[in-house]
Amino acid sequence: MTPSRPLGMYHESYLIMWALMLVTFAIFGKGVYDRYRIWKLGAPEKRPESWSQGIARFVDNTLLHLRILRETVPGMMHLLLFSAFVVCAIGTLSVAVTEDLNIPLFYGWYYLILSLALDIFGVFALLGIGIAFWRRYLTKTDGLDNQLTDLIALMLLKAIFVTGFLLEGLRIALVGDPWFMWNPVGWLVSLLFTGLGKSALATGHVVTWWVHLLLSFGFIAYIPYSKFFHILTGPLNQVLAKDKACTALTPIDMEDESIEQFGVAQIQQFTWKQLLDGDACIRCGRCEVNCPAHLTGKPLSPKKLTQDLNNHLYAQAPTLAKGEVKEEDAKMLVPDVIEEETVWACTTCGSCEAQCPVFVEHVGKIVDMRRNLQMMESNFPHELKGVFTGMERHGNPWGIGRSEADWMKKELGVPTLAENNEVEYLYFAGCAGTFDERNRKVSTAVIKLLQKAGVSFAVLGKDQTCCGDSARRLGNEYLYQMLATGNIEQWNALGVKKIITSCPHCLNTIKNEYPQFGGNFEVIHHAVLLAQLVREGKLKPQKEMKLACTYHDSCYLGRYNDIYEQPRAVIAAIPGLTAKEMERNHDKGFCCGAGGGRMWLEETIGKRINVERTEQALATGAELVLTACPYCLTMFDDGTKTKNVDETVKTKDIAEVLLESVS
Repeated sequence: MTPSRPLGMYHESYLIMWALMLVTFAIFGKGVYDRYRIWKLGAPEKRPESWSQGIARFVDNTLLHLRILRETVPGMMHLLLFSAFVVCAIGTLSVAVTEDLNIPLFYGWYYLILSLALDIFGVFALLGIGIAFWRRYLTKTDGLDNQLTDLIALMLLKAIFVTGFLLEGLRIALVGDPWFMWNPVGWLVSLLFTGLGKSALATGHVVTWWVHLLLSFGFIAYIPYSKFFHILTGPLNQVLAKDKACTALTPIDMEDESIEQFGVAQIQQFTWKQLLDGDACIRCGRCEVNCPAHLTGKPLSPKKLTQDLNNHLYAQAPTLAKGEVKEEDAKMLVPDVIEEETVWACTTCGSCEAQCPVFVEHVGKIVDMRRNLQMMESNFPHELKGVFTGMERHGNPWGIGRSEADWMKKELGVPTLAENNEVEYLYFAGCAGTFDERNRKVSTAVIKLLQKAGVSFAVLGKDQTCCGDSARRLGNEYLYQMLATGNIEQWNALGVKKIITSCPHCLNTIKNEYPQFGGNFEVIHHAVLLAQLVREGKLKPQKEMKLACTYHDSCYLGRYNDIYEQPRAVIAAIPGLTAKEMERNHDKGFCCGAGGGRMWLEETIGKRINVERTEQALATGAELVLTACPYCLTMFDDGTKTKNVDETVKTKDIAEVLLESVS
């Protein structure tokens, strides 16, 4: 006897079922189309940047769940539900193909294996739903905010799977099944109905069949109107995401005289992709629990920002779509929807984007709102006036005269490119490494190491100008482009091909953003080059340093440019150093608080981010805090002084300790 089960038990009701299905998909289709029309209210934008990269993100993060599984419990919860829906979809299609197309698919071994899989994955689904209830309503996990829609979603899923098992149990009890061992859960449920007569079982089965059908159709129809919409928008957002996330901000064409608005002041000025982000967000809270600003009491929550913008979009959309609201009468995003303090609190560390399972892009929106405040309204923190003036007049945020940049030539004998451009590298120390007294020591260490290793390089001396990172992330795109294009023209004229930098912000800007303006240079951070020189034996650490140390991952070195292991390789090569990792490390590293231009702003709300990070470093018991970023070094110097441990816990760049060991 070929393994199978009775099909078409309610064939006479199929006309009604098909009619309900058409209504279901009509409601579903209208919901999807309405959402699409709202996204189209946004400005145009070309996405994806690369279809191959987008599809790879879909495979990695939807099919394989790689990013979701970084958090084990919620990751497993989602994987259980996702896999259950995939198997149930296969089962439903198999029945439909067999019944409606008369193709004998749901028979034999395929039937037995799929029946067992449906039972197993149905249990997985109920287990996933149970974990969700536990996290939301019992342990009340950080980052989750419970709304009615969450409860409705969980109860609907539970009802669908429970009625599915009841239906299976009633079927086995009603008609018997010689293959019941392949439906272990259904068979166990069928035992609940022992003693019921055929009439009661038949009535129970038909009622349950209709309830299960209506719940399933209701679920499908409900998708575009609920948080279930992420089933579609999540994978779509993964495919459409930027290939380099927040590493390269979208430029403004400053030469286009037709542009009347710089940055984003109103919701419809965001791009359609930025509007899609709001519908992709599932409010899982991963961005929030990894945001240094939020965790130290600032008014910024990436999740709340995304939801506030999305709620405002849907409040404005009906009138915007009809053209009934004049642009000048529409609500201003700042401060009507988002507070000014929220926009300026962001350090652009990228932790929110690195953790988001559906690749929502927060940083670009914040910078777009900053651009409007800075370039259209001249509304920015007062501390920045001197910073911008210093960059404009002297080429550095401190406003120090350019002649002071000549110290590398005078004190260390490094030639300038103007004198000798027949070198392999330009060493671009950056503003901090050139003008800040503490970070000059780092630049000195790097230069001495390069000289010891026989690296061919020169500097710009008094011709050095800021890369423009802080100006751009603070919203002053005009100043950034002035600095960037000036550098590119100068470096191209000098024949620059390769650049060494000591600042991760310079690294990211020159490597990932200068190509937008024709600046294509090979850029390497000193941590990477030093690791290479140690590996090649050109630098040989010998002096033992019996110290416990901890390394802080710079956001712009790590999350932005995936440089994690090279600095650790340098540390591991130094005899006697014992490395202790902070709890938050690698792509979960905690920002020092200086990124996004925050280096130049006072921190008056909540706990200071650098103090929080310093405490995390001290918790390791380290006697030495190491980093590879001038901003981070400055923030740790300040943090250890604030904690009154600067005499016992030292802060250094990895180049400094390497030089000590090599010397």
